[in-house]
Amino acid sequence: MSLDELIQSCSKGDRKAQEQLYRKYSDILFGICLKYSRNKTEAEDNLHDSFITIFEKIGQYKSKGSFEGWMKRITVNTVLQKYRKEEHLSVVSENTEEETFVESGYVDVSLDTLLNHIQSLPNKYRTTFNLYVLDGYSHKEIGELLGTSPGTSKSNLARARSILKEKIETETTRSIIGVLIIAFGSMI
Repeated sequence: MSLDELIQSCSKGDRKAQEQLYRKYSDILFGICLKYSRNKTEAEDNLHDSFITIFEKIGQYKSKGSFEGWMKRITVNTVLQKYRKEEHLSVVSENTEEETFVESGYVDVSLDTLLNHIQSLPNKYRTTFNLYVLDGYSHKEIGELLGTSPGTSKSNLARARSILKEKIETETTRSIIGVLIIAFGSMI
């Protein structure tokens, strides 16, 4: 079945077509949900909610642009809407100063470790970080999506980078100490 036929069948409520669409795109959309969620369980819930929205709105897709891109946009918006309703994205302070960049030397961090650190960020910082760094949104677009100003987006991004840098440096220090303990422990 072609993608167009699959979309048509899904828009008619065909459960087998919906299952096929889910199997085809769930891994990609789960990755997006994982970026914006605090843990795997929350990401699974967000994926479920996203597919419900996709199936409800699939008749609105007009074959303009990428269907996968359309689903990704719905997924991001579904997750953000959930957080807005839960008020996890409330503004703490408005900092309109220039964006602060946190520089760090080369640190070898596994993808799983980095993802865990990103997931542990407070919602407003994690969401801003993901939208800006991983998805390429501008601060103006982020402000519009989250109902804040571009300055708040810049401030939240700077704070997210600072927190991530601190977590990575702390983990690196612990790793080095662990290696030293093992190395010197075997000498004793």
